[in-house]
Amino acid sequence: MPQEGIGRTVQSAIYRAGAFGRRPAVPTDGTHLEAAARKVMSKRGFAYVAGSAGSEASTDANVAAFSRWRTVPRMLVDTTHRDTSVELFGRRHESPFLVAPVGVLSMADDEADLAVARGARAQRITQILSTQASVPMEDVARALAGSGHWYQLYWSSDDDLVESLVSRAEACGSDALVVTLDTAYLGWRPRDLDLGHLPFARGEGIAQYTSDPVFQRLVRERVAAAGPAVRPRPTPAAVATLVSMSRNHPGDTRHNLTAPEPRAAVETFLDVFSRPSLTWDDLPRLRAMTSLPIVLKGILHPEDARRAVDAGVAGVYVSNHGGRQVDRSVAALDALPGVVDAVRGAGSEAPVIFDSGIRCGADAFVALALGASAVGIGRPHVYGLALAGADGVSEVLRNLRAELDLQLALTGCTSLADLTPERLVRVG
Repeated sequence: MPQEGIGRTVQSAIYRAGAFGRRPAVPTDGTHLEAAARKVMSKRGFAYVAGSAGSEASTDANVAAFSRWRTVPRMLVDTTHRDTSVELFGRRHESPFLVAPVGVLSMADDEADLAVARGARAQRITQILSTQASVPMEDVARALAGSGHWYQLYWSSDDDLVESLVSRAEACGSDALVVTLDTAYLGWRPRDLDLGHLPFARGEGIAQYTSDPVFQRLVRERVAAAGPAVRPRPTPAAVATLVSMSRNHPGDTRHNLTAPEPRAAVETFLDVFSRPSLTWDDLPRLRAMTSLPIVLKGILHPEDARRAVDAGVAGVYVSNHGGRQVDRSVAALDALPGVVDAVRGAGSEAPVIFDSGIRCGADAFVALALGASAVGIGRPHVYGLALAGADGVSEVLRNLRAELDLQLALTGCTSLADLTPERLVRVG
């Protein structure tokens, strides 16, 4: 990157292109991304991505939490050279951004996780692959071409399936294993409920499962044990669901239309998706399965952070799932300082990852100043995907990198180490 830094480089490129009538593919103001994406996404797709639990108060709280902090710029500091890099689990990252795991990306773009991989690779940002992906992890890893990724695990009720997914994540080069803890059940999401729409029931977002040998065995066993198929009345909706299942299941779509496996796969997934009985006592079993660094995602309470450190996990991930799981949850940003204090107070240097509510580079600045080691970008990258595919993902991530870089420069910071709570004042 030139000495002027990515902020000036991106800014200049946009202005030069504008002189010839070319405007950015996605809005540079992160708060406008959602409105732009809504215009191009299907009603179901947008509801799934944008929707949250209950009254959606948790999502509103996530965003509002950032407005309670103000930056205090310092003057007469030489900010010619700036370093936004961070080291996580032995890999040096050029920026503190991660692509947070989001499922069913096919609802935003047909190339789904593959397009996100190309966009993330272009910006040298690590992608966290979702268990609810639309593309098998091995295919996404190939698209990333060794640029680094983590794997996010939903802990299934089937032990063999969990072990298989973890083994595959290791085999395809994942740098870390992120275990999402806050989704033992799906939250009450009115936007999806009012449409009667669950993508997994249509065979969408279960590619990690249908590509897994253990899951395939479970499907074969279900088919073998089943009696004569009961065919639903062929309403247009039923036909559309059958076609969706058939398209999303491995193999030839025409064959799948009359085969029992696609439907059995959906039913099997719904049976094994999560393990509500999961407790702290289960963590040693996961540790025995893998040598990968384990990160626990969904931590909001300081005591849970202390327990995580005591359990020997490699990282703690502060998140309320973007407000999608618990209505009127504490805002993730409000929980961040307490979790950071708990982790550091326990004598641990484990990284504290953060997501939920970040819409711009200034938001990332605040989260980093409050103690986050790195920040995940969720909905914004999906909106970029919907607007312009891989290029849209790249632009969203590029803009965040550029804005954070300029925020550092204009506030008298030269590295992420300069970002401490003293750089902020609370106003509410």
